Amino acid sequence: MAEKIAVALCMGSSCFARGNRHLLEVVEDLIRQNGWQDRVVLSGLRCTNRCADGPNITIDGTLYQNIDANTLVEILKNAL
Repeated sequence: MAEKIAVALCMGSSCFARGNRHLLEVVEDLIRQNGWQDRVVLSGLRCTNRCADGPNITIDGTLYQNIDANTLVEILKNAL
């Protein structure tokens, strides 16, 4: 079995308002549509204190800032 990747979205109010509300749905849909439930560990983070650069998402320890849905999908597809 392939190693799981960790995807963590900042759920602080700023990141949530800046797009992580939508990006959470994008990640959940992508996981479901591709059958990646056993390959992705999805979680939320408290505020990462980088609000001005949000929305912030961490994928396998790498912080991505000001990320959009298309970039997120590309990163996840490449990682998996």
